[in-house]
Amino acid sequence: MKSKIDEYISNLKNWKNETIKMREIILSCNLKEEIKWSKPCYTLDKKNIVVIQGFKSYFAVLFFKGVLMKDPKKILEKTGENTRVGRQLKFLNLKEIEKMEKTIKTYIAEAIRVEKSGEKVKVSNDKLILVEELENRLKKNKSLKAAFERLTPGRQRAYNLYISSAKQPKTRESRIDKFVPKIMKGKGIHD
Repeated sequence: MKSKIDEYISNLKNWKNETIKMREIILSCNLKEEIKWSKPCYTLDKKNIVVIQGFKSYFAVLFFKGVLMKDPKKILEKTGENTRVGRQLKFLNLKEIEKMEKTIKTYIAEAIRVEKSGEKVKVSNDKLILVEELENRLKKNKSLKAAFERLTPGRQRAYNLYISSAKQPKTRESRIDKFVPKIMKGKGIHD
């Protein structure tokens, strides 16, 4: 019987061999495998450790608490400009993964150590300054405001960043319209 990960891999158009190899490496580190966010995710005691994903121009293993990890080789990168916690290792092909297998395992062991240590990421609790259109919409719609306030700070921030990145007010409004149902269900922008 095929697992969900096997199905995921069989449907890949790009990065199939890289995914197979990275899966092999990660599983050798005794992590549990599951699908989260439509990607192979690896956990320890139900805590997310790493996720693997192919992008357009690179393949990556993403460490959920990467900011807390020791990075002696200085190879961990932010996953995006606004990323606070996650870090990733990027690869351009299977040979790079094979060449770095020992290093990858070392970094996974470090991620596991961080999780077991109970270390928490200290994220500044700067007051979120909402884009004007979102702030106005929340003032007008009490149930939407209540639902938005129940979201985690990270989810609130992600919505605000995405909405505010639109140049035109009309586009910002349409983005709000698009995500109201998800906000009302307590879901994040990528859930």
